[in-house]
Amino acid sequence: MRELSEVQKERYARHIVLQEAGEKGQKKLLDGKVLIIGAGGLGSPAAMYLAAAGVGTLGVADADAVDVSNLQRQIAHGTGDIGKPKVESIRETVHDMNPDVSVRTYQTFVGKENIMELLGEYDFVVDATDNFAAKFLINDACVRGGKPFCHAGILRFQGQVMTYVPGKGPCYRCIFKEEPPEGAVPGCKEVGIIGAMAGVIGSLQALEAIKYLLGAGELLTGRLLTYNALQNEFRTVKLPEHVHGCPVCGQRRE
Repeated sequence: MRELSEVQKERYARHIVLQEAGEKGQKKLLDGKVLIIGAGGLGSPAAMYLAAAGVGTLGVADADAVDVSNLQRQIAHGTGDIGKPKVESIRETVHDMNPDVSVRTYQTFVGKENIMELLGEYDFVVDATDNFAAKFLINDACVRGGKPFCHAGILRFQGQVMTYVPGKGPCYRCIFKEEPPEGAVPGCKEVGIIGAMAGVIGSLQALEAIKYLLGAGELLTGRLLTYNALQNEFRTVKLPEHVHGCPVCGQRRE
């Protein structure tokens, strides 16, 4: 495990004084590897806070380019980035924020044919996607590959977060069963999203990844955290320990 330089000790001073982190914990973060799938509303704050925290390796996967309509909520991108691949825009933002962090970019659609390879050597996965097909894909691959991940979803003034760790609590498919028919559930393009909601929920995902790497606190395993911004209300819903017959994680438990 690497020793911290004097510059790093100054940069991460507020982590080092934390009882739950210290120099040992900061070294864990610097040695950590987190994959973010989706470089938009959720992926932007997640990447920026993970980078600021000194997570040493970030993978960012997204096939899209920055569009002007993204800028209302996707804070890793700026007006000068319009037309640029989102993964490259985030790489530049992260590099400017913290040169300690190495960013691996994957400008590609994530699908069945490449997701297991993408998961590779990463310690934790952040699901920052915006569609059900991708969320079920990430869940199934992480469960089968034994990778912990944090799911999140946002719409209008609401958001939700849960974390899966192998052997601890249910997976996404345990709770949400099957992908809804196409068009059955409206998305942000149809009903909107308040930009700051992405910041709140994406930051919570970054916190889950950081806590996992540090081994500190309680993760959202077996719990679904919801946030209603209009009512300014957080709620934690206890989830079943395991749903018998889940076609994905049930195969690993039964």
